[in-house]
Amino acid sequence: MPVVVVLLLAGAVPAALLLVHDADVETPAEAAAPTENPTTLAARQVAERITAQLERQSAALLAGDRTGFLAVADRKIHSELRRRFAGLRELRVTRWEGRPNGLPTPAGNAGEWRLSVEFHYCFVEPDCRPSPLLVNTLWRDGTDPRLLKLEKSTSTPQVGGRVRAQAGTLPWEVSKLVVAVGKRTIVGTTPAYRDRLPGLLKRAEAAAKVADGYVVDGAVPERYRIFYAGPKEWKRWYGGDQPEWGAGYAVNVGGGHHDVVLGPDSFNDSGYLDVMLRHELAHAASLPENDYWDNSAWWLIEGLAEHAGADGASVARYDGLIPTRKFVKGDWNGKLDDLLPAEDASTEEAIGSYGAAYLAVRYLLNRFGEQKVHAFVKAVVHDLRVPRQVSEEIFGKPWAKLHADCAKHLRRAVE
Repeated sequence: MPVVVVLLLAGAVPAALLLVHDADVETPAEAAAPTENPTTLAARQVAERITAQLERQSAALLAGDRTGFLAVADRKIHSELRRRFAGLRELRVTRWEGRPNGLPTPAGNAGEWRLSVEFHYCFVEPDCRPSPLLVNTLWRDGTDPRLLKLEKSTSTPQVGGRVRAQAGTLPWEVSKLVVAVGKRTIVGTTPAYRDRLPGLLKRAEAAAKVADGYVVDGAVPERYRIFYAGPKEWKRWYGGDQPEWGAGYAVNVGGGHHDVVLGPDSFNDSGYLDVMLRHELAHAASLPENDYWDNSAWWLIEGLAEHAGADGASVARYDGLIPTRKFVKGDWNGKLDDLLPAEDASTEEAIGSYGAAYLAVRYLLNRFGEQKVHAFVKAVVHDLRVPRQVSEEIFGKPWAKLHADCAKHLRRAVE
């Protein structure tokens, strides 16, 4: 008890005395909060009002309410927004969120603001990992700001090898679309090629079963997205910057998704279409979320996809065998790192490069099996480790020796 008394006297004041004392003595005024720059404050308030409009528009899109989707925008852009609305609904949009990417900046006219907006979207699957999309917009401020301009997304470069490059203009931003949905795929094209959708969907579903076996890290894609491009769309979608020898590609759109685009000539041969679908969907299954690798890994990436395209067929039945033989017996220096064809390469040279990559990966698969080769792909393409660092760890062989064996095999295989 005496100890308690000592503590009370030494470290506390009776409550009644404390209250009277506080009431009798003036307290210093609170320090004033830092004053925000008026321009920044105004921009922040505009951003809040625009965010509310974006939320209303998103809710309208997901509800199928076209009138509500258009209501946030000036009538001058309603036609373009109607096309986008229709395309997104065709693609079974299940998630659509728009948020300011930074603060808006004043535009040329009073009351107008430019704002970069980042959208996140999902198709078909309501709980998919969303893909991001960055676009520039123009608004006229007010109680309910009005959208004056919605630009198309543009290609952005990869920064420092660590920031995902934006793919470029997406099909539903610039084209009317018709779409079909299967269990594992969603396929789309323009109305001019509507009659090709049923066959494309059937073949895509078959290719997806093959591609699922080429996942090297994580789960299979939630759903493969495939677009067939006519001549006009081929030059416009995703930037349209494809080499002359290109016939299809898989492009990273973020969120772990790769859109697959088939070129105008894809339907010239049904067998070729099947091979291309297996090849490109294998890319969507095997490539990492971010495009970090350098060109030295091209042979491994494309060789694996070519193996999927071949789908177990013998080397003798490989469509590109003749150009591959010419390539390997020609000026090839025997280095796998140098197989990437030049942008201005002839179609025959490009096919030969792909064929050599296919034979190299096939050799590794036959010698070491799928599990080890997939581990090698993950280490080199996903984890950015060079082959000489991981070859002994995975294959039990030094890379210099294994590379030499692989080159020898290529030359024998085309005899």
